[in-house]
Amino acid sequence: MAVSPGSVLVPDWHRSPEGKVYFATILRKNKRKFFGLMERPVLPPRMAADTASYKVFVSGKSGVGKTAMVAKLAGLEVPSAHHETTGIQTTTVYWPAKLRDSGRALIFRFHFWDCGEAALKKFDHILPACKEKADGILFLFSFTDRSSFNDLPNQISRVTEGAEDLVKIVIGSKFDQFMHTDVTERDLAEFQRAWRLPVLRMKSVNGPRLADGQTLDGRAGLEHVAHVLNVLAEHLWYQDQVAAGLVPALQPGVEETSPC
Repeated sequence: MAVSPGSVLVPDWHRSPEGKVYFATILRKNKRKFFGLMERPVLPPRMAADTASYKVFVSGKSGVGKTAMVAKLAGLEVPSAHHETTGIQTTTVYWPAKLRDSGRALIFRFHFWDCGEAALKKFDHILPACKEKADGILFLFSFTDRSSFNDLPNQISRVTEGAEDLVKIVIGSKFDQFMHTDVTERDLAEFQRAWRLPVLRMKSVNGPRLADGQTLDGRAGLEHVAHVLNVLAEHLWYQDQVAAGLVPALQPGVEETSPC
């Protein structure tokens, strides 16, 4: 199932005057705020917004950039070198959004679970723990590693066994190195036709910095991750609406279209 981008949420809302007020709650002096498990953005009473919380498991071969992607989504420094994640690493990311149909503002809370491939293979309980009560899975491959792309079908089948109803999105990392890619646009098109899953592209480098030359520019960084977080939010929210019987489910192979 693929929900057309912009059919559920107002696209580019983070650029609008209204949206900027909400996004200011996840920024401090143009730097992204880091939220712990018990923290959340604080909104003035006149801007009250409900929070939609989701657990998202990040899956992929070692070295494809899972930890780097989560860091970028959270507005944190992207690691300059690869280090295998030991055990499970969790990161909370808040993302304000506006529903297209109702015009209501929401705060999406994504709880990303990232685990190293070695830990998954060594400990049988890790994968079930990552999938337990998960709402969605991000499957990563690297544009610079053909084997990670070829492994996607096996990975999707293995990880989603017993959890076929989860939201599934594929992300190609290291798109900034596209000139050296081992994966072509034709490969992606064939994969999408076969699997009917959304495929997104993401750079794996740090974004612009503030005038001090050290601090990441949080507001500028929103532009680099908006397409991923909006698509993830749209699919998870749509899944909830279908589960609640509020909207009909899309038929396999049918893509939701944006209203004119």
